[in-house]
Amino acid sequence: MTTQLQPLSVLVCALGGEGGGVLTQWIVDTARLGGYPAQATSIPGVAQRTGATTYYLEVYPRQFSDLHGQEIVFGLNPLPGKLDLLISSELLEAARQVSAGMSSKASSMVISSSARVLTTAEKMNLGDGRADAQQLLGLIEQFSRAHHVIDMARLTQEAGTIVSAVMLGCLAGSGVLPMARESYEAAIGEGSKSQLASLKGFALGFAAIQAQQQQRQYLDTVLGAPASGPQMASEALPAEMAQRFPPELCGLLGLAYHRVLDYQGQAYAQLYMERLLRIQAAEQAMDPLSTTVTAESLRALAVLMCFDDLIQVADFKSRASRFERVGQEVKRERGDLLKIYDHFKPGIPELASLLPKSASNALLAWDRARQARGKTALSLPLKIAAHSVTGLLMLKTLAACKVLRPWSARFVDEQALIEEWVERVVAGTQASIALGQEIALCARLIKGYGSTHERGRENFSHIMTHLAAGGDFVDAHARARAVSQAREVALKDEAGAGLDLTLKTLGAPPRAPRYQPIRWMSQKELAKKRAL
Repeated sequence: MTTQLQPLSVLVCALGGEGGGVLTQWIVDTARLGGYPAQATSIPGVAQRTGATTYYLEVYPRQFSDLHGQEIVFGLNPLPGKLDLLISSELLEAARQVSAGMSSKASSMVISSSARVLTTAEKMNLGDGRADAQQLLGLIEQFSRAHHVIDMARLTQEAGTIVSAVMLGCLAGSGVLPMARESYEAAIGEGSKSQLASLKGFALGFAAIQAQQQQRQYLDTVLGAPASGPQMASEALPAEMAQRFPPELCGLLGLAYHRVLDYQGQAYAQLYMERLLRIQAAEQAMDPLSTTVTAESLRALAVLMCFDDLIQVADFKSRASRFERVGQEVKRERGDLLKIYDHFKPGIPELASLLPKSASNALLAWDRARQARGKTALSLPLKIAAHSVTGLLMLKTLAACKVLRPWSARFVDEQALIEEWVERVVAGTQASIALGQEIALCARLIKGYGSTHERGRENFSHIMTHLAAGGDFVDAHARARAVSQAREVALKDEAGAGLDLTLKTLGAPPRAPRYQPIRWMSQKELAKKRAL
């Protein structure tokens, strides 16, 4: 061949069920409609979130009419560092391919959704196992000549289609491949409702990429600097409160404040601010320029104060926004009947947590006595038709119990724990900012519900009592290191054996054994259980 041109290479990364194969076929059809030679291969992935399905395409940038009968030899696999375009529906998968050396600073454009679908490994971690999004973005920026990060999940929902249609629009808008927009649209077609939705998603993706490119060209020309990444939208913080905190904290603080306000009202939001101001005052007394303890505390305090209970679950499930979201997810059309069933199975501890303290203690004591006699733990399975008047009234009635929440046993217990944490953070910060920060981070131990929540609280209380406040340490920095070490082990050690060993090496007593009643079953009961 007389030409030195090489095929343009594209690697598509999609998760199971996102239409990666459809997207690949669209691209091939588009190339052929435009008169360009193309070839695609695929590497199937798995349905579970352990990886992605990848598709590799090559498109020759000259039309068949210019080749005069000559044939193009395409590759079957991507070559590291030789990609012209890497496009992904999930941020971690884009970063995974970049870290594998598929893209290069010299020649590769990377387009990725900003959305995250957590992997199995991330979900299994007892602590915060999520990959750092900023590190992923930094990796993509480092190893690409140009990159675009788009909220494809929002565009997909807005169009009522699958993410592959939005990805096709982003690919077309990037201009990496030589085909015209009309060829892409023709490959999708326009006969059915699904095709019309796909065309809408295509148009939104195309416009999003074009807007980013225009913005970056403007900034490069006028300011001489690259455009900044996407900013997190935040609720506005009241002016009188915003004046008391550094500007760099106000965005996240606004989100936290409004979350607490929505959870329990103005008085509770004011209590949140008072607690946070106590921590900020202790930090500024040590160093007027430091914000590390306050920044960590404002996140943790909002999460602790907005603990999950049956009232909160009912509130979320009965909101109009939930029905709108579900309708969009199932692509409900005008006139369609949508039915939503919610399944609840609260046990005695969940029901007791809604009662006043004395009644709650009596009910829990009765339940423990039952289980000590070998009885099965009681629960109340419920199937509520949220779309019906009766079901919605049940959810709304339970959500309305928010006004009674301050008198519930769970609320009293949680406030006592929160106050203990705030006092420890303040005392630790007054000794050392490093110690205050480590104690603030211990709030991450308290998460989930049921037995997971109980274990987290036990670990938290033990570390607070024997390391954050008790124990014999040389100075505050040594105490901070001990708290940090015990916390990290607790987040990674579900069984707790590693934590007990760590506590022993740090001079703290091991945790008390957990009470676990033994249930005896007759042969008849055992046979019935096996049959089920």
